Formats: sequence, structure tokens, C-alpha cells
Amino acid sequence: MEATTSLQLPIELGGKRSARVAVADAQRDRAGIERAIAQADLRFAVTRAYAEAAASERRLVNAREQFRIANEGLRAADVRVRAGRASPLEVQRADVTRINAAAALERSERSAEVARFTLSQRIGQTILAPLDGSWFNSVDSRYGPLRPPDAAGTLSLAAANADLATATAQMRLARAQRVPDLTLGAGARRLEETNDTAAVFSLSVPLPFFNSGKAALEQAGAEQLRAEAQKRVTAQDVAQAIAEAQADAANAATSAATATGPALEAAEEAARIARIGYREGKFSQLDLLDAERVLSETRATAIDALLAYHNAQAQLERLTARAPDQGDNR
Repeated sequence: MEATTSLQLPIELGGKRSARVAVADAQRDRAGIERAIAQADLRFAVTRAYAEAAASERRLVNAREQFRIANEGLRAADVRVRAGRASPLEVQRADVTRINAAAALERSERSAEVARFTLSQRIGQTILAPLDGSWFNSVDSRYGPLRPPDAAGTLSLAAANADLATATAQMRLARAQRVPDLTLGAGARRLEETNDTAAVFSLSVPLPFFNSGKAALEQAGAEQLRAEAQKRVTAQDVAQAIAEAQADAANAATSAATATGPALEAAEEAARIARIGYREGKFSQLDLLDAERVLSETRATAIDALLAYHNAQAQLERLTARAPDQGDNR
């Protein structure tokens, strides 16, 4: 009987270790980009939720103002009817307007509550302080000719580059896996018959007749080609999306500046004149109601335009968000 004790040391050939390290580095960089994408998506969602909450508060203010105006219109109509200067039908019209304004106020209150709740869920804390109305009113009117869209450095293109780097590293690893490894062995063998101890050394090389790694290499090559094609498509898609977002932001800025400026001022002045003229008997109630309707619609249009502008700005900032440096992921 012979007893042998030995240790074996595998020696990797073909650069397998460096290839595995390259795959791990590429996957780590991809994870860092995914984290940055998640942060950018959260920032985008919070910005949109904040803009919607601010718009809901503005709509609530508008609804309260319309309800106050409707009450004043009802009192003015009652005074005119009592003085014999108008038909009782005007009181009925004014009362219908007041009822509709009250219902609109209730809907605006509920919408504002839901918008605040949504925002609080996004940021993870209850909102008690009033929102920044000056931010909601601010519009950048310095839009000129659209800048050439540049997808370089964006998160989407960085993710595509990271996928390509991972596929390239996987290709290198698959190629390295085809090189057989050596196994060195050393040990001691005790010979029972002579009671001697002999040193034993071994060198083995596997012969991969049935597993040459060709299929894995072809799969890695196909994945690399797919990643290269995806990178080209992503660059085109991101550039187009940035160009569209720039146009949307510029158009929204123009609409918001117009709706919150001359158009709103004209509607407010027309409503003011109509109220004075109605109290003095110079305008009919239909003229007053029409002027108030135009004012309400203009205010609603201004709020919608500001909301569209901030959403477009948030979308543009999300598309052009810069990818972190690879050193930041380590």
C-alpha cells in the first residue's frame, strides 16, 4: 500500500484573471451609471410633482377668486333687481354662476390636496410650508436659435457605452477561456514495502475535445455587435429627443410669457371695466359674465402654460443630465 499527499496549484493562462477583472470593472461602472440614472429620474419626478403642486395651488387661488367674484355678482344683481333696473332672471343667472364657482372651488381644493400628497410621497416628508410661487412664475425668455443637440456625456449614452464595455470585456473573457490552464502538483509518497518517502511532482494540461469554448465566444461576439448597434441607435435617439425637448421648452416659454403677460393683463382689465359698467348699469349681465369667463379661461391657460414650461424644462434637464466620471463610481 502506498500513501500520497500532494498539493495542486492551477496556473491560469491566456489572461483569464485580467479578463475577469475587466468584466467586474465594466459591471461596476454600469452599476454606478444605473445609480445616477435612478437619481436623475427621481429628480425629474420630484420637479414635475412640485410643478404640479404649485399649479394646483395657483388653480385653487383662481377658484377662490372666481367664487368671490361670483358672490359679488350675485349681490350686484340682487341690488339691480331690487332697484327695478333689471329682470329677476339676472339673479338666477348670477346664482347659477355662484353655484358652479363653488363646485369648481371644491374640486380645486381636492386637486391641491392630492398634488401636495403626491409631492410629499416623492420627497418622503410632509409639506407644511407654502410652495415657491416665484419659481413657478419664472420663465426664461432668452431662448434663441436651438443649439445643436449633443448626446455625448449624457446618462443614456453613458449607459450604452457601459453596456458595450461590458460586452467587450465578456468577449475578451470568452476568448481567454479557450486557452487551457496548467496544473502543477507537488507532494510526498510513502512506499510501504521499503518504508521510503519519495517526492512527487506533476504537470497536467486538460484537452478540451468536447468543450472548446467556441459557442461561448460566438455568443459573446454577437452580444458585442448588439451593444455596438445599440450605442449608435441610442446616440441618434438621445440627440433627437434633446432637439425635441429644446423646441418644446422654447415653445412653452413663449406661450407662458404670452399667457402671463399681455393676454392676462387685457383679460383682467376687460373684467374690471365690465364689473364697473355693470354696477353703473352701462353693461348687461351677459357682458359681465362673458368678461369673467374670458378672465377665468385666460388665468387657467396661463397656469397650464407655466406648468407645461416647467415640465418641458425638467424633461430637457433629464435628457441632458451628465454621467458621472468613472472615478466617482469607485
